[in-house]
Amino acid sequence: MMNQLSIAGKKVLVRVDFNVPMNAQHEITDDTRIRGALPTVAYILAHGGSPILMSHLGRPLKQRLADGSIDTSRFTLRHLVDHLSALTGVPVHFATDCIGPAAEKAAAQLPSGEILLLENTRFHEGEEKGDPAMAAALASLGDLYVNDAFGTAHRAHASTALIASHFAPDHRAFGFLMDAELTNAYRTMDHPERPLVAIVGGAKVSDKILLLDHLLDKVDGLIIGGGMAYTFIAAQGGEIGNSLVESDRLELARQLLAKAKRRHVQLLLPSDSVIADAFAADAQTQVVPSGEIPTGWMGLDIGPEARAAFSGLIMEAKTILWNGPMGVFEMPAFAKGTLQVATALADATAHGAFSLVGGGDSVTAVNQMGLADQVSFVSTGGGAMLELLEGKVLPGVAAIKG
Repeated sequence: MMNQLSIAGKKVLVRVDFNVPMNAQHEITDDTRIRGALPTVAYILAHGGSPILMSHLGRPLKQRLADGSIDTSRFTLRHLVDHLSALTGVPVHFATDCIGPAAEKAAAQLPSGEILLLENTRFHEGEEKGDPAMAAALASLGDLYVNDAFGTAHRAHASTALIASHFAPDHRAFGFLMDAELTNAYRTMDHPERPLVAIVGGAKVSDKILLLDHLLDKVDGLIIGGGMAYTFIAAQGGEIGNSLVESDRLELARQLLAKAKRRHVQLLLPSDSVIADAFAADAQTQVVPSGEIPTGWMGLDIGPEARAAFSGLIMEAKTILWNGPMGVFEMPAFAKGTLQVATALADATAHGAFSLVGGGDSVTAVNQMGLADQVSFVSTGGGAMLELLEGKVLPGVAAIKG
């Protein structure tokens, strides 16, 4: 924990996740990730430390310019300096590199109580390759190490995992955001108040195989929606028309259904669906039983009966996990299922349940629907939260725990 670190007078290396979206003018369009790190940065400043912030931005080595060079004008973290200074109320200095002479000089000259932001760690191949030499070079810049970048905790990168070995256990810690992510995930999966109900959506079963299998060992109820539901419905012999289906996963779906029955998990699939004659916002639509979809039509949202059934099970739960939308919620005609689940989640929370929205499109949905502040916790890390919920050990977490 950060409150166990001796911070006064120290330079504190903090791995943050400032991989924020920007427009063509390099203006930040969503600063949620920056705001998420502010409590950790503020704590360091308040306790007499000087934060040195490390982050990646985009994938500069994979999106090079035509001549093969890195697009530094697009991917530089310099674009964040003024906004970060405005949010923190203190001067923010910028190092034109994250390692080497420029970084070393900037770190050495950092005044007490001010912030240093290092250049994009992914400008170096050693970051994603987990280069020990790069990790050592980064570690040399500070006295303490704090990992507050949950969104990258599933990556064994130089700045997220390898760097931690250069700091003794009492010189490294999780930041407040990282700690909250882990605490809420463990509370949901390992110490839930029961009944525990999980809601899993999204397009493909193959993306969520490990999650579904792991959940069936943990939950009392499992709701499956989104495009992936039609693979399960087809596996039971249903007619799904032109709905999304993974034909090579039908046997797996049957195995998961059998496991749910064997473990006495209440598993709900959508009994009815909103179907369309095209994948388009203005397509013709109708509501039919999910196993009776005509040829040429596809299921793009759960129907009113399914919405009622899903909401009913959610309202009975004391702990709820949500990962994945119920339909193509980006199109208003197919957003009702996702909205109903989000609303039920908020209602259950208001009645005392603990609710975790586990990253990815679910976060986008609750934000768009204005319900993010009505659930217990919204995760900032899509891939990292998914792997944690699958039961995997995250490299960035293991590195701090030692």
